Amino acid sequence: MAGEGGRRPLAFVITPGQWGDAPQLIPVLEQIRVLRPAGGHPRTRADHLGGDKAYSSRRNRRHLRRRQIKDTIPEPRNQRANRQRSGSKGGRPTRFDREMYRRRNAVERTINRLKTFRAVATRYDKRAYVFHGTVTVASIRLWLRT
Repeated sequence: MAGEGGRRPLAFVITPGQWGDAPQLIPVLEQIRVLRPAGGHPRTRADHLGGDKAYSSRRNRRHLRRRQIKDTIPEPRNQRANRQRSGSKGGRPTRFDREMYRRRNAVERTINRLKTFRAVATRYDKRAYVFHGTVTVASIRLWLRT
């Protein structure tokens, strides 16, 4: 799920519970469409992305660099050790802004706001496309509420 600072959802992907978070980052980013106040094409690129260590992968970092999206994703110890072991071929360390990292809980707060809707919190829907509709309606209600 991608959320904006005001705890409102921007985009989400419904996946089985056992799937990892890192492979879902790119599909979620591709769904972001933010309308411009003056009209024209919607924005499709986030200014900044904050995430936890689960989103730290070469594929994700390469995609963010290519789309020129600044990120604050900590580098796990094993990735840091592998990079340092490779020496100069390992590349430079990833930049990390502690202040921005503290704000990454905006997505967690967005998920918690969605879970105030009982149908989202308990997932009564058996089929993924029905649950997707439920989350979409809950997201619309959150956007209309504020």
